[in-house]
Amino acid sequence: MTKIDSAPWRTASYSSDNNACVEAAPLATKTGVRDTKDRTRGHLEITPTAWTELVRALKA
Repeated sequence: MTKIDSAPWRTASYSSDNNACVEAAPLATKTGVRDTKDRTRGHLEITPTAWTELVRALKA
């Protein structure tokens, strides 16, 4: 089980003034992604391949 609260979460650099953004953190074997404005709702765990594809698609 990954300790989510102690993970090194980073807020997206394109965050807005109303805190509408996401955070990502490297976990043991995946990348965690969560909503910055409601961290208590949980997170997604994405495989390295899926994370790379997501970032690539967002940059396009």
